[in-house]
Amino acid sequence: MDFQILFSNLTNPTLLFFLLGILATLVKSDLEIPATSSKFISLYLLFAIGFKGGQELSHSTFSNEIIYAIFFGIFISSVIPVYTFFILKQKIDAYNAGAIAAAYGSVSAVTFVSAVSFLEAQQITFNGYMIAVMALMESPAIIVGVILMRKYAPTPSNEQKSNVKSVITHSFVNGSVLLILGSLIIGLVADTKQAEGIKPFTTDIFKGFLSIFLLEMGMVSAKRFKSFRAYGLFLSLFAILVPLINGSVVAACSGVITQSVGNRFIFAVLAASASYIAVPAAMRIAAPKSDPGLYIPMALGLTFPLNITVGMPVYYGIVLNI
Repeated sequence: MDFQILFSNLTNPTLLFFLLGILATLVKSDLEIPATSSKFISLYLLFAIGFKGGQELSHSTFSNEIIYAIFFGIFISSVIPVYTFFILKQKIDAYNAGAIAAAYGSVSAVTFVSAVSFLEAQQITFNGYMIAVMALMESPAIIVGVILMRKYAPTPSNEQKSNVKSVITHSFVNGSVLLILGSLIIGLVADTKQAEGIKPFTTDIFKGFLSIFLLEMGMVSAKRFKSFRAYGLFLSLFAILVPLINGSVVAACSGVITQSVGNRFIFAVLAASASYIAVPAAMRIAAPKSDPGLYIPMALGLTFPLNITVGMPVYYGIVLNI
């Protein structure tokens, strides 16, 4: 690992605001971000990333690499839930194993945004189509997780049919997926000169909003991690080791799909991330018996901080050297 890159990442203002959020919770500060403001910032980040990606995509030449990248992303999102489910099932029931597997096979848009910020700090670009890849990686993991649940924790056939259909529909019209895909398409078809008019909004203030959002994420992480500790060492180790393995393996083998350092790094981060927005929403429909007190703190309290501190420099180092 390049310790200079690690130090640079650890002193990134956006990450420091995340740490400030953790500190605020630990010292029992009354600092808080209003729920309406937090919702707006979440929507803004998804919109800005999608729109900028669409603009980049509009200037790209459509090639086989884009098709390969999309299929590679879907493959990653489908395979990770399968092997993680059987690891988890050794210690916990099928409902919780399926929900956690879906979370770790799916992706975190906020981690993606942090990865973009990391690349900007290294002055490295990535292709706009990677935003489409990220959005398309949300649903396969959820669907695979539900299928595994239904196979190993059977329910009546009529309930099974209804639930799976609802989850598949929800995973494709989920607000975060819909917004980022919609923004991507709008950025793709929008007139370039007209798009320049909103550039200050989509680009210039982006990192400021990201910093405030991560401040809140730090507070939420600290609060939820406390409730998670009661579940023992196994899940804690899983939330740390599995993302590092996933990210490192994909960082090493993604060179088969693309030679772009930025694209390979994004693939690694997506493979290492875990969803704590789309998956919990889907699991309310598909697996009401699963415990959100497991997969949300795992993804948000352990995996997210791990990726934005140590994980990203590790994946970046692997991409540069393999």
